[in-house]
Amino acid sequence: METFLEFLREVLKGIVREVSAYFFRKNVLENKKTTPRRRKQKGGSRKFK
Repeated sequence: METFLEFLREVLKGIVREVSAYFFRKNVLENKKTTPRRRKQKGGSRKFK
């Protein structure tokens, strides 16, 4: 019975770890997919050769 409880505990630990990793990926990493920013153009007139 004790080995069954240890097995059940390990299975639940794995499930909790996978679910938390899924929500972490979903909330934190996907929010960073913003459009790439362009560099600001510097003002003033420049002469090119």
